[in-house]
Amino acid sequence: MTRNEKRNSRSRTRVGVIVLLGLLVVLVGGYAVRSTYYAQRFLPKTVVNGVKIDNLTVDEANKKITHELSESPFIIKVDNKNWKEIQRKDLGWQNNYQTGLTEMQKKQNPFSWGMQLVSAADTEDVDGNTLDENKLNAVGEAVRGEITQMNTTRTATENATVTHTNEGFEIVPEKQGTTIDVDAAVAAFKEAAKTGKQTINFTDYLSKPTITKNDESLKKTMDKMNAIAKIKANYSINGQNFQIPTADINDWLIDDNGTLSLDQAKVTTYVASLGEKYNTKTNSTEFNSTRRGKVSVPAGTYSWTINTPEEVTALTNQILEGKDFTRSPIVTGATTANKPLVDKTYIEVDLQNQHMWYYKDGKVALETDIVSGKPTSPTPPGVDYVWSKEKNKTLKGKNDDGTDYASPVNFWMPIDWTGVGLHDSDWQPAYGGELWKTRGSHGCVNTPPDVMAKLFDMVEVGTPVLVF
Repeated sequence: MTRNEKRNSRSRTRVGVIVLLGLLVVLVGGYAVRSTYYAQRFLPKTVVNGVKIDNLTVDEANKKITHELSESPFIIKVDNKNWKEIQRKDLGWQNNYQTGLTEMQKKQNPFSWGMQLVSAADTEDVDGNTLDENKLNAVGEAVRGEITQMNTTRTATENATVTHTNEGFEIVPEKQGTTIDVDAAVAAFKEAAKTGKQTINFTDYLSKPTITKNDESLKKTMDKMNAIAKIKANYSINGQNFQIPTADINDWLIDDNGTLSLDQAKVTTYVASLGEKYNTKTNSTEFNSTRRGKVSVPAGTYSWTINTPEEVTALTNQILEGKDFTRSPIVTGATTANKPLVDKTYIEVDLQNQHMWYYKDGKVALETDIVSGKPTSPTPPGVDYVWSKEKNKTLKGKNDDGTDYASPVNFWMPIDWTGVGLHDSDWQPAYGGELWKTRGSHGCVNTPPDVMAKLFDMVEVGTPVLVF
């Protein structure tokens, strides 16, 4: 290369450098000028409360957000579809974002506007909304009612539970449904409305299972149910012993949200059926009489009735203990159900044969002819009992003609609640046979005085008296 050529080459290089420097100065100057522009404006891709405000001043941004949010409804979505639109004025909507926007704009670096062009949008929420709490709550309750109604047509979420199968009790896994958690959805709606958001999707607030198949307490419940299913639960009622069917207990066992329980309705039905069969207050008693063989004696004062509510509770608790047991039901009445109603000690009054026996420990301790009530005031049959003993008692009442009577007796043992009892009767010339038809009592069992004196000393209060 010649000297001139070298000189020309260096000259061109200098010119190129000068041009590049000039361009750089222009670019830097232009960027700086643009940065000065953003010193009072929002950077590109700035979104506040869902509204684009890039290149706007605080005042301009405030007006735009206020306008767009005031004019646009609050949208509630379900399954990603618009379900309900609520006008903000119905919530007592007022807004002014000036303060929040000013603070946000000051934090932005005006020289970062170039990077902002190629970066993700700067999305923020600025507080500046005020709502009327009363109106918001009223709308919230209306939304609650609509969600509740909508849930009736959606699939309910199910917790994991324990159920009975052919192989025993097993865990059935939880199922995620499509029903919406009403409380969570309403709370989220109120919060979104307060913060100025424009939409909310209630499908994000589905009801979740609270008990899963891996829940330890559920596994313990299953194990205990399988153990209880094997117990022997027995009843002793009125001298009869029997086992509650295992199939019944298995049917009663339920998983109550992870807690072992019994189906109270089914247990109540079972206990009530026991009452229908065994209650001595409503059922006659089969009795093997001295002269007439097996007879059916109506219910009387010596009786009991199963207290169904209390027995259901007691039976439930005993089954849930998971141990074999034998129990007698809780009853109300003159005696209990844990023994035969009539065992080996009792008084037998045979109205047909006009005869009375006192059995002590299965053997006749005393017997006598009697005179029972006359045809117009017969001695009422029933399984009664001696509920009191008195000496020198005056029995009072009405004769058939309406006149009063007063009969002094030396020994008195009442057996029912109508005034009927056993007593001596020195006015009777004889006993037994057909005398009751002509010389019968007002309903009491007239007994020879010497025999009654012995019976009074022998009999204890509470002794059953079978009249038939």
